[in-house]
Amino acid sequence: MSVNTRIKLVVTGDDFGYCPRRDIGIVECFNTGAITNVSLLVNGSNAACAADLAHRYNIPIGLHANLSEGIPVCNELRQNSTLVNARGVFLGKMGIRKALAQGLLNMSEVQQELSAQVKRFRELTGQNPQHMDGHQHVHVLPKIREEFAQVLSEHGIPYTRVPIEIGLHRCTWIKEELMEFYRGVEEDSLNSVEIFKSHGIRWPDAYIGLGTMGENMTIKNIQRALEYSIQSLHKCLTEQSSLHSPTSHSSISIELMTHPGYPSVSSEGGCGEGPDDFSQSWERLHEMNILKDPLLHSYYRDLGIRMCAFRDL
Repeated sequence: MSVNTRIKLVVTGDDFGYCPRRDIGIVECFNTGAITNVSLLVNGSNAACAADLAHRYNIPIGLHANLSEGIPVCNELRQNSTLVNARGVFLGKMGIRKALAQGLLNMSEVQQELSAQVKRFRELTGQNPQHMDGHQHVHVLPKIREEFAQVLSEHGIPYTRVPIEIGLHRCTWIKEELMEFYRGVEEDSLNSVEIFKSHGIRWPDAYIGLGTMGENMTIKNIQRALEYSIQSLHKCLTEQSSLHSPTSHSSISIELMTHPGYPSVSSEGGCGEGPDDFSQSWERLHEMNILKDPLLHSYYRDLGIRMCAFRDL
């Protein structure tokens, strides 16, 4: 790596606002420098308290747009909407994908709900989202990505997430069923790039998070992912500089997606239906402990990584 190449790392804590226990852990992570910004679920049961915590601790905050879990923010879409089932709740991570494939989703309702969530974010935080991504990666799904890009453009939200993980094929520890889902996410992401670009939306140069979720988050796996991403990006920079006039310095940016926090308990949390197994899992605490580990932070320093938020890119 060239001494002139600066590495910026955005570590995002997703699902802020999901429940008090998750939020306490996320704030701890921010205050210890383990994460650098958060992504808020505005239909989360603890969203208002989470927004207050972000204000109190000056935590950079973006919007985790949710079309798959819980209850819509827009009141008119809670009944007789293509986005919800008979109980008035979203269709789920796989349910929304199935409905989309069958041509059952009304895209005007998608845009209506996304706009309502941006409005709710502003009401809760008093600011515009610094970035906006999709809960369970719904923002890169076919047709939804066009509506998502339009909403970001209309509301002046500059950054999003494009979950294409450069070294994902090397993550042999991921179970095949999950890897199949991740491959679908990456394919959808690749097909979203030109749409996002055409709306002037930006994102970090590389993304990490699919291969380091939950039990798969280890210091070694984060190091592997970072080093492979940095090497690949540096190769691109080198090839570009051979074609153009050299510059005095270059920088690369990487986002690490995380889901830390104290595990939810069944009696509280969620987005209107109670917390799911993902949020109640021991893996939330495991991620928190790995992200706070001094050995990981020593590694960041040795590599010359600058921890930052989306607003610092």
